[in-house]
Amino acid sequence: MANLQTPHSGYHWRHQRWQDRAWQTQRFFEGWYYRVTLPVERQTFAFMYSIEDPQGQRPHSGGAAQILGPDDEYLCRTFPDVSSFWAWPQALGLGHCRPATAGLLDAKTFEQQVREGYQATATWHQGKLRDPGTGQSAHWQYQIQPIYGWGNPQKPQQSTAGWLSQFQIFEPGWQILMAQGLASGWIDWNHRRYEFTDAPAYGEKNWGGAFPQKWFWLNCSHFDQPDLALTAGGGRRGVLAWMESVAMVGLHWQGEFYEFVPWNSQVSWEIQPWGSWQVWAKSADYAVELTADTNLPGTALRAPTQQGLVFCCRDTMRGNLTLKLWRRGRLILTAQSDLCGLEVGGSPWDQVWRSGEE
Repeated sequence: MANLQTPHSGYHWRHQRWQDRAWQTQRFFEGWYYRVTLPVERQTFAFMYSIEDPQGQRPHSGGAAQILGPDDEYLCRTFPDVSSFWAWPQALGLGHCRPATAGLLDAKTFEQQVREGYQATATWHQGKLRDPGTGQSAHWQYQIQPIYGWGNPQKPQQSTAGWLSQFQIFEPGWQILMAQGLASGWIDWNHRRYEFTDAPAYGEKNWGGAFPQKWFWLNCSHFDQPDLALTAGGGRRGVLAWMESVAMVGLHWQGEFYEFVPWNSQVSWEIQPWGSWQVWAKSADYAVELTADTNLPGTALRAPTQQGLVFCCRDTMRGNLTLKLWRRGRLILTAQSDLCGLEVGGSPWDQVWRSGEE
């Protein structure tokens, strides 16, 4: 497990200087994303956790748990008390509960003591949420076996944004925590129980003191080809005192990692405001093409912004995707999926966004 732990797996707040008086007016957020895909049911569960301004007593201080469930249904619960949030500084582990817990509990104790909340690590994920206004509920616990972190599984794992991401240069930071894993357990969604064994699983996170202006994202852990996982994304991010538009594509396939990033590849894209995503990337030896679309309306999700946690992105977990990979001009892989995660976020999205256009 230690060999697959990625950089930035731990909680960043403890490593920052926001406790110092000079930083007390700065914003900070950190967010985590866990996902399980159920190929037989043709459904996906995406869990999104966030904490904002954890020093407390700020206008936007607080945490939240969101779930995008079957058929892109949505559930959200907030946890205003930042003192009840915990996270490990050196490894992936976090939780937010009512009543508060001092850290990770064993599964039985969590069930007995926690009224509402979640706890998650690299190998375990458990929680329960209920919205008293709508009656919606979710209850889950499952184990995770990581297969790919971010990089070649036989080598040290990589920072998604490169080695410079260890410094506070890029805003926000972004790290794929687990490109592919196997989840076994159960999820109860509005009193319907889903049981699964070795279901495709995924995890990522982001953090920082500023927020992206605009972004897109594609992610898929289940294809018509075995042992294949994709994450691609792009956005307008802060780099010290200026903004830049960048994108990347990462593939794990049959034990190998294919990385297309600004420092080793040319990456271009054409993203509609909704419904169509096209990404191309080319390195010295490889080229990749992603073509994705959906006829579904998608679901509005909340994300941390300068104005707090607000609806500012749209997702579906049932997108259609065709992936092609070439090696030195020869097509070596064609794969398809109808369980691709697709997202657009930020603004403006009043027209097509093409690479090279601000």
